[in-house]
Amino acid sequence: MSKLKVVIPARYASTRLPGKPLVDLLGVPMVLRVVQRVQAALPTADVWVATDDQRIYDVVHEASCQVAMTRTDHASGTDRTAELASSLAWPDDSIIINVQGDEPLIEPLLLQQFAQFCAAQAAFTMASVMVDMAQQEEVHNANVVKLVTDANGHALYFSRSAIPFLRDMPADQWPLGSFYRHVGIYAYRLCELKRLSTTPPCALEQSEKLEQLRALYLGIPIAMMHWQGALHGGIDSPEDVTRVQAILSNGLG
Repeated sequence: MSKLKVVIPARYASTRLPGKPLVDLLGVPMVLRVVQRVQAALPTADVWVATDDQRIYDVVHEASCQVAMTRTDHASGTDRTAELASSLAWPDDSIIINVQGDEPLIEPLLLQQFAQFCAAQAAFTMASVMVDMAQQEEVHNANVVKLVTDANGHALYFSRSAIPFLRDMPADQWPLGSFYRHVGIYAYRLCELKRLSTTPPCALEQSEKLEQLRALYLGIPIAMMHWQGALHGGIDSPEDVTRVQAILSNGLG
């Protein structure tokens, strides 16, 4: 088994927050905050930033962290991760964890447990994370991705709709305990990642705008880790920047 890899995709363009990876968080660019969290949690992992912008590349390189330039036309962080893995000629049996570049407060314990979870799978192909639904309004919020699993803890389906559908009670009374929310941290066996990145989007993926549905369409099992610890959330807007800066200022991150 080859050494655990972690790739942090960092794209410059963002509709709501252009240059997001370089947002200043108490004197440290966000992308470096993410790198530092990953390195602290997984000190023996091979950690790389995959970017499409020279400015991001320079900031990461000057911090003596591993970084590579990738194409600008990738549709997702998954595709950017696949390009980096191929360019570095990683072995096909490598396990790669993909950590989003806008998660400067990602929990180190979550990363540690997720790495252990992946390593413990008997025939690992792909994995992700689910958490308990926190608020009633999330159940019917299309921005919150829901999922259902089989008896072995593998994902059966992901949807922006509320799944499962509880037929025998009014929708506004559906109990939170019936639902799980998806957290967008992934791990892949490299051979499966290559398969994903070279397969066109399927109709389900295009309909729901959820790239993980491509894996299910191809019959790739996704083992789901149930995380019950803290989640601070990522940065998607200027308001999120203010929230994260406050958390860091108070030493809570």
